[in-house]
Amino acid sequence: MRHLIGSVALVAAIAAVASFIENEFYLRTMFMICIYFLCAAGMNVLLGFAGQKSLGQAGLFAAGAYAVALLTTRYEVGPWLSLLLACGVSAFFGVLIAVPSLRVKGPSLAMVTLAFGVVIEKVVTEGSEVFGGAMGIYSIQPLNIAGVPFTMLQWVWFGLALCLVTHLLLRNLLQGRFGRAFLSLQADEVAAGAVGVAVYRYKVLAFVIAAVTCGLAGALVAQQNQYINSDFINFHLSIFILLLVLFGGSGSLYGPLLGSVTLVIIGALVARWTWIEHFVNGALLLFALYAMPKGLAGVFGSLFKRFGLGGATTRADAELGRIAPRLPTRSVARSANASLLTADSLNKAFGGVVPAKDVSVNLTEGHIHALIGPNGAGKSTFINMLTGIIPPDRGTVTFLGRDITQQSVHGICGDGVARTFQNLRLFKDLSVRENVLLGQHSRMQNGFLSSLLGLPKSRREEAKALEKVNNILHFTGLSRYADAPAGSLAYGLQRRVELARALASEPILLLLDEPAAGLNPQETAELGQLLVRIRNEGITILLIEHHMDLVMTISDHVIVLDYGQKIAEGTPGKIQADPRVMEAYLGTTIEAA
Repeated sequence: MRHLIGSVALVAAIAAVASFIENEFYLRTMFMICIYFLCAAGMNVLLGFAGQKSLGQAGLFAAGAYAVALLTTRYEVGPWLSLLLACGVSAFFGVLIAVPSLRVKGPSLAMVTLAFGVVIEKVVTEGSEVFGGAMGIYSIQPLNIAGVPFTMLQWVWFGLALCLVTHLLLRNLLQGRFGRAFLSLQADEVAAGAVGVAVYRYKVLAFVIAAVTCGLAGALVAQQNQYINSDFINFHLSIFILLLVLFGGSGSLYGPLLGSVTLVIIGALVARWTWIEHFVNGALLLFALYAMPKGLAGVFGSLFKRFGLGGATTRADAELGRIAPRLPTRSVARSANASLLTADSLNKAFGGVVPAKDVSVNLTEGHIHALIGPNGAGKSTFINMLTGIIPPDRGTVTFLGRDITQQSVHGICGDGVARTFQNLRLFKDLSVRENVLLGQHSRMQNGFLSSLLGLPKSRREEAKALEKVNNILHFTGLSRYADAPAGSLAYGLQRRVELARALASEPILLLLDEPAAGLNPQETAELGQLLVRIRNEGITILLIEHHMDLVMTISDHVIVLDYGQKIAEGTPGKIQADPRVMEAYLGTTIEAA
């Protein structure tokens, strides 16, 4: 509430100051700051949070501008309705650019989006019959009140109002479930899917948000100028929008504001020397990349922390010792005497290497199952097939009586199967609490609109998720590290954070891929005690592990793989006496064993 009041007060003060300005140049500069803030705010979601690099924002700017131009001139649609429709057109192009971009990453993604921007620029330049070519489209209807067009001051006021609404809406969205999901995409897409984030869906959403804000900005420029042509749409615009985010502070809610105010004012100061403008922008881009990797927002944030102006961190959430150490669990109706999970004749081949050959497994509810075997036996491949990361060549996986063989990774997590990884896949720049909160993603019920608008349902879901996460942190002994970056912890603690994140999805079945790897004997013993406590909470465990002492101490049932085939299964005592297992581990013949 304080942020809302402060934001409204700041915008009201700027609007009041603007009312005393009579110089059209200064008013237009303020209006352009609003325009570029809208572009940068959406781009910040796409780049700063979701980590998707785009050089096609000029094309999305053009989509909004030409949509409102054609609607008001050719089809005689009202200017207010045209503005709304232009946002819809831009959203459509956002999906259009996102779909082919989902298959590529990094520089390849930037090239795909750059190609989109170049194509749009050529289309509006060459399409003289529809888009007016170099001459452009004239007589675009401006926004008006009772038929009277906006004055320049009213354009500034309207721009300020849009910026305020955009900032507040995006703040609601990014400080909760959706913001964490976007950040997980930037950190590790495989881990994001494993904790329940619909990776492709959230990528598309990020592109759409960036498209809508950029298209809205283009429509406003077209209506304010009452004219648009291809000179407004060029590659330099895409670079400038990228620069706004990087210079202001990528991933910061205040970065777009800092970047827009600073760069538009600098641009206004050097506008009389057109030859130097691109040189200045290029120099600022290099400066932002090398000297200020976190942008102006990072610089100011560091100064605030240095002088103690960042605000004291409350200890309310950190005092977790009073919370009952219980795990949140889900209740699922299932038929009696049925296996919790059944893998039937799973096969997987990578060329001539076959890590899974007709592997069949039944997991019983309430047990700790261990999956063991020599290195290269196919254990991790088997886990990856169960969780959808690797599709099997043939065979089926049934969970709670339902076939999940073709289910998506995030869908399997949502059904109640959680996992950890052999090689740590933490979101290392996020805090321990944020990592574990991401595990709650699939269990939270607040959708896009309730999160965007900051409705009570969204706040209730966040509070409920935080309470569950605090319980999990206490249960796993991580309460004291809740606010520390996950990547700053010792290796053993990072292993435990990944386990806590998996527990946060409230799994029915927990798959652990070598959780004791890299742990010392004391940490391994503590892990064994923790896993027994988790089993006692009603969570079934499938454990891949090379520490035989741990496996034989806590397991109820052991499955042995060798060269992709199941060679034995049964109780720990039976497995220890099985000659085929001794041959696989010791290399002796069955007779000698």
